[in-house]
Amino acid sequence: MITLDFVYILAGWTFALFALLGLYDRTNPKRFGNAAFWGLLALSMLGGDYLSDFQNGLLVLALVAIAGTGQIGRAPGGEVAAEVQAERAARYGNFLLLVALIIPAVALAGTFLFKYVPGLADPKQATLISLAIGVLIALAAGMARFKPPLLLPAQQGRRLLDAVGWAAILPQMLASLGAVFALAGVGEVVGGLIGGAIPQGSLFGAVLAFGLGMAFFTMVMGNAFAAFPVMMAAVGLPLLIKQYHGDPAVVAAIGMLAGFCGTLMTPMAANFNLVPAALLELKNPYGVIKAQIGTALPLLAANILFIWLFAFQ
Repeated sequence: MITLDFVYILAGWTFALFALLGLYDRTNPKRFGNAAFWGLLALSMLGGDYLSDFQNGLLVLALVAIAGTGQIGRAPGGEVAAEVQAERAARYGNFLLLVALIIPAVALAGTFLFKYVPGLADPKQATLISLAIGVLIALAAGMARFKPPLLLPAQQGRRLLDAVGWAAILPQMLASLGAVFALAGVGEVVGGLIGGAIPQGSLFGAVLAFGLGMAFFTMVMGNAFAAFPVMMAAVGLPLLIKQYHGDPAVVAAIGMLAGFCGTLMTPMAANFNLVPAALLELKNPYGVIKAQIGTALPLLAANILFIWLFAFQ
């Protein structure tokens, strides 16, 4: 059976290759820091199950130390010239887009089809497994059609990851933080603080606290999935669902949408906001956030209103 270990192994060897290629890139003054960072990440993917909790903790602290001391950076150059890009676009046309579309298409197909072949893949991880398979199929299709040098995809992937830097693993860290907060009882503490600020018997006050709290904690933690267990334990379950008998599905679903509004407004959601700014080489690293705030605030207000209108009928 294909399990999530397949995804970890694939990711681990990819990061290991990036670390090795980066180590031999003499044009990069920070090549040793890059190699150490991606090498340690590869170790966590490939050998994390064989390390103790303490050893994994030391590994994470080492990653933080490397990134925090500015040891990661990209080498100058390496970009494909604009005229070469235009020539290739004219030559290959829509096939360039087709290669990219293979990944979500395989991920979607695998999510639905794996359940009809019992024992082939872990049904709980079908989407992630399918996504990894989609990446491999897209890579094979691109290599067969474009016939680039063998290591070119890895070199360009490494260059892209070096440009993004430490922010590439921030979502993984923040998602873990949400689980830690939930187990530590942060939700109960937050609930006690918020409960004192909500007027007694005010349904709308509780809804407002829940919606704003989802957005705020998402902005702090960078991930709505990390904020969700905290705010559900603080307000969602004890007040909106148990006390006011709100529909759990509506509270949870629209509450997540309120959290996503916070995602649009925070640099902590690096994969959505800082990474695109780096890839597009924007002069302002927060340019994506500034462009999204005008959409995020009205959406947040609308989501809070929808919880109030539809969860308590």
